[in-house]
Amino acid sequence: MEEKKTTTYDASSITVLEGLEAVRKRPGMYIGSVSTRGLNHLIYEIVDNAVDEHLAGFCNLIKVTLEADGSATVSDDGRGIPVGMHEKGVSAERLVFTTLHAGGKFDSSAYQTSGGLHGVGSSVVNALSSRLTVQVKSGGFLYEDRYEQGKPVIELKDGLLPVVGKTKETGTTVHFLPDDTIFEKIRFKEDDIKSRLHETAYLNPQLTIVFTDKRTQDADSPGTGKAAPEVVTYHEPEGLVGFIKDMNKSESLHEVVYFSGESEGITVEAAFQYVNEFHENVLGFCNNIYNSEGGTHLTGFKTTFTNIMNTYARTLNILKEKDANFTGADVRSGITAVISIKHPDPRFEGQTKTKLDNQDAARAVGKVAGEELVRFFDRNLETLKTILSCAEKAAKIRKTEEKARSNLLTKQKFSFDANGKLANCESKDPLQCEIFIVEGDSAGGSAKTARNRNFQAILPIRGKILNVEKASIDKVLANTEIKTMINAFGCGFSEGYGNDFDIKKLRYHKIIIMADADVDGAHISTLLLTLFYRFLPELIYEGHVYLAMPPLYKAMPAKGKEEYLYDDKALERYRRTHKGPFTLQRYKGLGEMDADQLWETTLNPDTRLLKSVEIENARMASEVTEMLMGTDVPPRKAFLYEHAAEAALDV
Repeated sequence: MEEKKTTTYDASSITVLEGLEAVRKRPGMYIGSVSTRGLNHLIYEIVDNAVDEHLAGFCNLIKVTLEADGSATVSDDGRGIPVGMHEKGVSAERLVFTTLHAGGKFDSSAYQTSGGLHGVGSSVVNALSSRLTVQVKSGGFLYEDRYEQGKPVIELKDGLLPVVGKTKETGTTVHFLPDDTIFEKIRFKEDDIKSRLHETAYLNPQLTIVFTDKRTQDADSPGTGKAAPEVVTYHEPEGLVGFIKDMNKSESLHEVVYFSGESEGITVEAAFQYVNEFHENVLGFCNNIYNSEGGTHLTGFKTTFTNIMNTYARTLNILKEKDANFTGADVRSGITAVISIKHPDPRFEGQTKTKLDNQDAARAVGKVAGEELVRFFDRNLETLKTILSCAEKAAKIRKTEEKARSNLLTKQKFSFDANGKLANCESKDPLQCEIFIVEGDSAGGSAKTARNRNFQAILPIRGKILNVEKASIDKVLANTEIKTMINAFGCGFSEGYGNDFDIKKLRYHKIIIMADADVDGAHISTLLLTLFYRFLPELIYEGHVYLAMPPLYKAMPAKGKEEYLYDDKALERYRRTHKGPFTLQRYKGLGEMDADQLWETTLNPDTRLLKSVEIENARMASEVTEMLMGTDVPPRKAFLYEHAAEAALDV
């Protein structure tokens, strides 16, 4: 799609709204978290600024390099950040990197649309880096500025940046090292970054992105890395059509459908295809930013698509007069779709832009989709009939599932603890309450004795629960352990399986999986996480799911304080640093701990360790879950061979 070039981008384009405050104290407010997800977000912020230059028509190449020392470099061939004198009496570049809400994104003459919406990206990356260097190629010269922990270390002469060389090229290069006093880990996760860059290439068919990983070995596992740097070039001239083809691993039922248009100053682009599956995969992007929680642009598409399909179904007499309409879930059963819009003034929920909030986006997508889909289906009757047959099958399955669900949720005459397993807590305030899902009756008994009855509930489960990735909905709903859990949580099923899920009804704001620290325990945890991800995903997205971290060992020195050790690495460290003899107790399971030990190590909020379960990349999470927990064996074997050396995968 041809992008409109805007003309003015100089120091006067930079608008300042407020000073840089509190980013280092509250980084989560600006990048979501200080975990790997937040760390990777630093790269995305700088890349988004470069992509905005591409959207403005001035950048065709972006390079992202993970350096050997753990730092990252992002460079582009755009116009270069303005270096001229700003009305504030300092170089515009210095303002961009030291002031929140300073950037060209507030000036429509510089950018028509922007992914780096708030103008906080560059300054936040600077604030959260132990060191950062900016090089700007502009007007025949190469300029450089340097910072440490967000503070400039180069003195400006008359407010302007020093010239360090001459060049005929233009563009910006940002090199930064994340601050290890802020982030839990400072090793970038390359798979997530590559996935994000690949998505960006699909959304911008004329853009080329080169990713290079120069880190020669894994920081945690020396000697396991690659001898030569990994270099991957992303260039996707097919755009969204190629994106859909790449996502659809299952048998496709028709060619990819693509349409685009404009309404209310909003550019709309979409592509979709149906596959021989019964789940839907609809992704939304606004100004190249993936909106993991969707938003108004997806609502506009889904509503219009459902209405059009029902109209055609009645016209073709597939739905008779007495029949109820297909639901939205019926008509989207089997669809893979990408909706991408360019909006001049987007509103998101939060800096990490997970959900779009503009009502005009729903109207614009609905108008463009309504016109283009009718035009397409009037000329492609066979594709239309294929999609409607998918909706018919989905509706039949839905009606069967509704009968199964009604047995569980509508006609139940028992309390939410049907089997008497749940040891509930006394408090009724969900914000205070937490529920531990404990493997086995033995560990459950210890946990019930050890817990604080005021706010901690214990739910023992017996053995390994059903693998929901391989099971039909009626088997899932008939499973005793799953029924007990869902009844205990109190919020029903996710929207994909009816409209009875309500996160506001959740009885416990912390759901803690407490399994043994061994292979069987890890398998049980994985089965539970698969259940939550497929049937109760909002629990994970809203940050309610945790993994307890029971210790593996107890070190008891002849002199000094006893110490709990949570993994083999901790044991090795203890052996290296502890002087003198000690005895070691290994816990084979939670049931081996007495109540006091279990309270101290795993239940007490003041002393325990919990892992919060997060999803950074929903598309990758879905693909990996399907591969590891599904019925298709060859891809799982290939994945395990490829990742065998890693031993433990991130949750």
